[in-house]
Amino acid sequence: VQLQASGGGLVQPGGSLRLSCAASGSRVSDDFMGWYRQAPGKQRELVASIFVGGETYVADSVKGRFTISRDNAKNTVYLEMNSLKPEDTAVYYCNCRGAFWGQGTLVTVSS
Repeated sequence: VQLQASGGGLVQPGGSLRLSCAASGSRVSDDFMGWYRQAPGKQRELVASIFVGGETYVADSVKGRFTISRDNAKNTVYLEMNSLKPEDTAVYYCNCRGAFWGQGTLVTVSS
């Protein structure tokens, strides 16, 4: 399984970004998929996940601001991030089945 994450960048507080995770070797519709993040000096934490049946989970810290979704035809999972805050600054990682990791994409929220 290979995961290619993209979409990170520098954004001002209150701005938006959409992260993408393109999968190969696995079908995103058939596996648990998650987005994690790791800020400097902190442990990696689960931000959002989507299950085989389409149910989603979003961490309390980003609830109402972040949305996870998937496009089965493109075999891609997305993380839509709105109302970004400086504390959202981190490297964001895509994960499949809790076992396979993408390379990470850096999100920096700063004015």
